[in-house]
Amino acid sequence: MATYAVGDLQGCLDPLQQLLRQVQFNEDRDQLWLLGDLINRGPQSLETLQYLYPRRDNVVAVLGNHDLHLLACAYGHRLPGKGDTLDAILATSDSQPWYQWLRHCPLVHHDPQLGFAMVHAGIPPGWSLEEALRHSAELESVLQGPKLDSYLGNMYGNQPDLWDESLEGPERWRLITNYFTRMRVCDAEGRLELKYKEGLESLPAGYAPWFRHPHRQTRHDRILFGHWAALQGVSNTPNVYALDSGCVWGGCLTMMRLEDEARFTCDC
Repeated sequence: MATYAVGDLQGCLDPLQQLLRQVQFNEDRDQLWLLGDLINRGPQSLETLQYLYPRRDNVVAVLGNHDLHLLACAYGHRLPGKGDTLDAILATSDSQPWYQWLRHCPLVHHDPQLGFAMVHAGIPPGWSLEEALRHSAELESVLQGPKLDSYLGNMYGNQPDLWDESLEGPERWRLITNYFTRMRVCDAEGRLELKYKEGLESLPAGYAPWFRHPHRQTRHDRILFGHWAALQGVSNTPNVYALDSGCVWGGCLTMMRLEDEARFTCDC
């Protein structure tokens, strides 16, 4: 049995299938970890869900910002934007099981046996892995329960940008969501700067990648993340594994076997 983690698919099914063939993925015993943003922007968003859903027993996926955006569109809280490739999914009559599956995906996944945690964007420096899992479970409960419409209808926005335990309701949910699915840089206290999308060369003053803060609570935990295509799959930080290498933007799709940290790539 082997476990393979893959960066942001964003509707690029062909490269995923090529990588699975390359590693001789065995659906009877192997497991596939997906770091969120399964769909959108790429040419095969519909086909990606059609492929993954029947194989969901072999798949562990965390939610990314594009997956949550699909849910917001599907439940009538948002219209697809320019550049989105969600129309075919939204027009499909038998899509409800896909939405239910996504609603039951976590935002943070941790496997103590393998010794890896997985999140789409990151974990703020002030949170331990245990705290991150607790906040993930909090959002999972909202996504699966009667507050879903309130959550999706208030999900978008950049404020608040700094954690406060006293936050409640939609503001609290929005900030947790932004940490797990949109964060790239923050200050030492965890204040977000969500407009920055470049690499590590021109960071805004006072901000650093979430994983570079010296007193980060998760520095001894092995964390897989995606979302930041400009890093090209490189974090240069111990215990932090960047796996988004910009497939949808013409880069490559990156897969890592967790048991030995071997990497495999497919030119997109």
